[in-house]
Amino acid sequence: MKILLNGESIQLPDDIVAVSDLLKHYEIHDKVVVVEVNGEILTKENHQSTRLSDKDRIEIVHFVGGG
Repeated sequence: MKILLNGESIQLPDDIVAVSDLLKHYEIHDKVVVVEVNGEILTKENHQSTRLSDKDRIEIVHFVGGG
């Protein structure tokens, strides 16, 4: 499946079917990110149940601490 991830077109491996799989694949911890799928912001509870589809637009925003 091909998706648009943070503005970049990428081909996903077949074993990535949910947002949680995508985060795990890129070694991103869901405690420090916000995920948007096709313009809709997901709660962390929905990462596992939200299925990805061909041509989805995914935005992942990382939180970075600092001072």
